[in-house]
Amino acid sequence: MKRAPSLNVSRPGTGTARSGPRLADRLRRSQFPLHLLLCAYVAVTLFPLGWLLLSSFKTNREITVDTWALPKRFDFANYKAAWETAHIGRYALNSLVVTLSACLLTLLLASATAFALSRMRYRGLSTRLYAFVLAGLIVPPSAVFIPLYRLVTDLGLIDTLPSLILVYCTYALPITVFILHAFMRSVPPELEEAGVADGLGAAGLFARVVLPVTAPALVTVFVLAFIGNWNEYIFSQLFVTTESLRTLPTGMATFNDGYRTNFSSLSAAVIISIAPVLAVYLFLQRQIIDGMTAGSVKC
Repeated sequence: MKRAPSLNVSRPGTGTARSGPRLADRLRRSQFPLHLLLCAYVAVTLFPLGWLLLSSFKTNREITVDTWALPKRFDFANYKAAWETAHIGRYALNSLVVTLSACLLTLLLASATAFALSRMRYRGLSTRLYAFVLAGLIVPPSAVFIPLYRLVTDLGLIDTLPSLILVYCTYALPITVFILHAFMRSVPPELEEAGVADGLGAAGLFARVVLPVTAPALVTVFVLAFIGNWNEYIFSQLFVTTESLRTLPTGMATFNDGYRTNFSSLSAAVIISIAPVLAVYLFLQRQIIDGMTAGSVKC
């Protein structure tokens, strides 16, 4: 009489059941050096920001005599001096107006251009137009200073904020069109076919179908354009000379009067200048990640 084949059943806590926790432990141990390296990278990255924040509460003597010591007292006198005496508030308002206006204009023009180039075919003309738009990526700003200055002067926009808005928008268009064009090409055509079946035209498809789907990409390019416009220095120094119209990067140059630099107020001004960028990034970080990873995996 043959024996029935025995079943290899492992008892709880023995045999195969142990391999899971052991494998997890080995994985954690193998990833420990990577986590340690990432922690060191974060510490090195955040150290200058922390040192700058502490310096914004010090006096000039404390910064120059004992650079690495903690401030003797934490008060906001440097921030008040930077905001009122150095007119950082006015410069920040100018930068905010220019940056937001340029970003919104860039998104409007770039999204419409990307939609037309990705969805509408003009018998070979679409590829040439797309290449013409991307050609702006290879033109350095220093190569067009003189003709651009003459153009802005002829238009009567010199020493005005609209000159910066138009220039920032122009230079942000190529990369914005490139990102949105690639994203819109990955949008399933079935969505547009459903919109056409509902009676939508080109404008309706763009506003009610394509734009909602490309929202993550729009947020990503908005943040990129915001950071670039907020930190821009050369064009704002070239086109705007009136002190009341200066933006933050050029206005902060007033802390150096040729003989001495007010490091304490300058540190406070730098903290004020980077606060909006950090706020925008922290508020939209999830949408930024979604926009950068969308389209990487096809369903």
